[in-house]
Amino acid sequence: MASTLNVQLTNELRRYIDLRASDDDVYATPSEYIRDLVRKDMEEWSILASVRQGVAEARSGTFVCESILDILNED
Repeated sequence: MASTLNVQLTNELRRYIDLRASDDDVYATPSEYIRDLVRKDMEEWSILASVRQGVAEARSGTFVCESILDILNED
């Protein structure tokens, strides 16, 4: 189910988003661009969480059999 989020932007940010969501770019609409940004952020956050977990395990002397590459390739 989709939901709507209203966001206030500066004129500069709005112009940039409109530029990215033009016929000359990958994104057809501003919403498509924003959704892609959020998805990429979610992916980066997940990777960062895995790295933090690995650092915490290394500090505590607890290790897992998986390498960082195994974790990254789980998707």
